[in-house]
Amino acid sequence: MNGSAMTQTKIIVLDDDPTGSQTVHSCQLLTRWDAPTLQAALLDTSLPNPSPLFFVLTNTRGMDATRAASTTREVCRNLKLALADLAAGGKVFNPIFVSRSDSTLRGHYPVETDAMAEELGPGLGGEGANFDAHFLIPAFFEGGRYTRNSMHYLMVDNVPKPVHETEFARDSVFGYRHSYLPDYVEEKTAGRIKAGEVERFLLEDVRGDVSARLMALHGNRCCVVDAETQADLNHFADQLQAAAARGKRFLFRSAASLLTALAKLPPQPVAPEAMRVYVRDNKPGAVIVGSHVKKTTAQLEKLLAEPGIVGIEVDVARIEPARAALLQSVLDQAARAHAAGSTCVVYTSRVERQFADQATRLAFGEAVSSFLMDVVRGLPTTLGFLIGKGGITSNDVLSDGLALKTSTVLGQILPGCSVVRCPADHPRYPDLPVVIFPGNVGDDAALATAYRRLSA
Repeated sequence: MNGSAMTQTKIIVLDDDPTGSQTVHSCQLLTRWDAPTLQAALLDTSLPNPSPLFFVLTNTRGMDATRAASTTREVCRNLKLALADLAAGGKVFNPIFVSRSDSTLRGHYPVETDAMAEELGPGLGGEGANFDAHFLIPAFFEGGRYTRNSMHYLMVDNVPKPVHETEFARDSVFGYRHSYLPDYVEEKTAGRIKAGEVERFLLEDVRGDVSARLMALHGNRCCVVDAETQADLNHFADQLQAAAARGKRFLFRSAASLLTALAKLPPQPVAPEAMRVYVRDNKPGAVIVGSHVKKTTAQLEKLLAEPGIVGIEVDVARIEPARAALLQSVLDQAARAHAAGSTCVVYTSRVERQFADQATRLAFGEAVSSFLMDVVRGLPTTLGFLIGKGGITSNDVLSDGLALKTSTVLGQILPGCSVVRCPADHPRYPDLPVVIFPGNVGDDAALATAYRRLSA
């Protein structure tokens, strides 16, 4: 290794859907992860000022566990190649690895953290043969999710509710029975990690001095972390980074608020209320709604009542038998709305469907998403803005519908809702601002508010 090499820290986030950037700005989202693309992101050549972090959008929450593990391993192996190649040229990175997932505990845990530990633990960072610990930190304050006494809560109508009592715990793919994080870990690892073996960092610990405890961790110890405010995580992150600088190797499974604490970014360049400055030529936009959780349906109803909106419902039962005719009908309606100066809202029918098994449900979801992405590819080229509603829907909009290799996060239009921009050389939608709007974020009026902030 080059003796004069400078070591740089970079936060590398593997995000299981594209909503993890919902508290940061001025960084890159990658939908490709070949080694040259990862090298470019590490060097940050596309931004005027280097960012402390970047995101790799794996979209593994839309996959089964086998595909999720395989995709995670592929990213990690390419990361090792990229890091080794740069180190050989004198650019050495001390990476912080984050597996970003849902603040309501849905996702492939421990599948993804196991894969990351196996691929990135040995052979990176010199001394240690593995990570010293992995931390579960699901707090996401902008979405009303916090952790106290190792119990994870979601604010529902201003009342804290243990997450296992919410609709998210009944998810047909990622359901769970426990909000107490040590019990959640035991449940999800099928007893491989017992609840009593989980190291708990309580509020008084997080707000105090835990540097000695952090330095004593080893053997990829599972740790769960309390947090009620951003200040809690900011203080804890300072101690984590100090321990990492002294050689400790940590892996994180977190929601978005930890990234705020690790990245330490200044305020975003353009205020949320002023995001209309990015809209192309003051033109109307389009909204693509794939998520069908209750919160999304309530937000959709408010949006459809707004002036300047034309609703276009996609009957998902017609996708298989009459796909071509249905697609043409949707695109014709979208073109007419745009020509009339209106914003079209393309949304899937709201009927909750039942499936025989997880594989059937995932396959149906992929068929619906594929249809919606054909809609995105056929929208008018003079579109002013685009909103993707739903985590997987938003990811597919970026990676498939818009076929972006990378995009830049401009900031948030609402708490938890990022705005990214297509590159200036995009073949169909250059510089198009795209809102990534998670399914489970915001009050009933939030989607309508985002639309108003982008509309004339």
